[in-house]
Amino acid sequence: MRYPLSCISVLLAGSVGVTANVFAQEQEQRSTLNDQREVAVTIYNENLALVKDVRKINLKRGNVSLAFRDVSARMRPETALLRSVSAPGSLNVIEQNFDFDLLTPQKLLEKYVGQTVNVVRTHPTTGVESSEVAQVLAANEGVVLKIGNRIETGLPGRIVYNDVPANLRDRPTLVMSLNNNSSAMQDVELSYLTGGLAWKADYVVELNSTEDKLDMSGWVTLTNTSGASYRNAKLQLVAGDVNQVRERVTVTGSKGYAMAAAPLAKAADMQEESLFEYHLYTLNRPTTIAENQTKQVALLSASGVPVRKEFLLRGSDYYYQGQYGDLGQKMKIGAFIEFDNKESSQLGMPLPKGVIRVYKKDSNGNAQFVGEDNVDHTPKNEKVRLKLGDAFDVTADKKQTDFKKIAGTSKYNYIFESAYEITLKNAKKEAVTVTVQEPMPGDWQMISSSHPHVKASSKAAVWKITVPAEGSSTLIYRAQIRY
Repeated sequence: MRYPLSCISVLLAGSVGVTANVFAQEQEQRSTLNDQREVAVTIYNENLALVKDVRKINLKRGNVSLAFRDVSARMRPETALLRSVSAPGSLNVIEQNFDFDLLTPQKLLEKYVGQTVNVVRTHPTTGVESSEVAQVLAANEGVVLKIGNRIETGLPGRIVYNDVPANLRDRPTLVMSLNNNSSAMQDVELSYLTGGLAWKADYVVELNSTEDKLDMSGWVTLTNTSGASYRNAKLQLVAGDVNQVRERVTVTGSKGYAMAAAPLAKAADMQEESLFEYHLYTLNRPTTIAENQTKQVALLSASGVPVRKEFLLRGSDYYYQGQYGDLGQKMKIGAFIEFDNKESSQLGMPLPKGVIRVYKKDSNGNAQFVGEDNVDHTPKNEKVRLKLGDAFDVTADKKQTDFKKIAGTSKYNYIFESAYEITLKNAKKEAVTVTVQEPMPGDWQMISSSHPHVKASSKAAVWKITVPAEGSSTLIYRAQIRY
């Protein structure tokens, strides 16, 4: 009978169990989370975090090997910096090694490839144990052992190891060779950059019944896949696009964050401040970010924010250069909302990028989801504009009613003239206003129009068309295009 590798027990010689107290050199001093006095975590948008871990350690004087345990498994070791807070200048780091290859039965077996182990078997009838010396030949997708003159795999027994290799640890550990010129107890701080810590913003908006005001709340969602826990951490979050040298960053994940508005955020305890060209948000209380945990923190509660609703029909510029006739029936018209990030609108604080989800109560008072959109970093006094979907009851029919070439012999001196008819239909019981936006190519001028237009930019004409309840309105216009 053969057993898979997962069934082979791992024992240490001398009755030493595989526990947290694995392999320590005699000269090595260890620092665990029991030494930790405080930890601060600053998380950036690009799945990057700065960790500052302060611990109280009684280091030996002279040359010391310090094993700083329970650091992030996704630490960037080239960014690690150790300093003494209580005795500045007393520590000099000579060398450091980041041991992130963690102890498992498979990893232990892999480290013993080419070396000898003991294989202990139990007789199925008598229960008597026997032991044989074996050489580990391979440990990929199972174990291959050489016992005497035979090769065996899938052994029904236990493998006993003489020791645990020095670079195989139960927790991610930064081992530093130090020169310490102080014999007193010290507060030391290890700071480093790491991946595996991410945040994103989530905003929840509820429209009122008349759709002219909204209530907003904000959440920040933290995700920790760094391989370490941060107990009672001072949490800070940086909103903004921090440049990184991509060749040196090997992280994956998400990004985002939340918002703050001091006069309004009754449930929030985030303080906001400018930091270089970014915005820094500090949680006013410590929080624990556990390993492999997603955590949400309430940030904002604002009510009565004025909002504007817009129906938008956006055209294309291709049909100004040729004959196209019918351009579409029952065309979709986008539904947008827009509000100002101003103090006069009950907001007025920088809003980090994230997803805004919008709800509205139905006739029974139940909140129903009506759409969502991404919002980029939005400074104070800027507009927030969201597309929630396409209107069901407001549609458009569009056709080209005329096209002619006025002049030109090449694509560099053509003059075209074309006319269009856009019928906007409204099945609602109340009138609506539809914004018609037409991209106008080349050097253009409006020859005629049934409704007044605005030249919104050098390449856009915009109309505001009122469509009566359960009725329709028709926009007719003629434009001349020069190339």
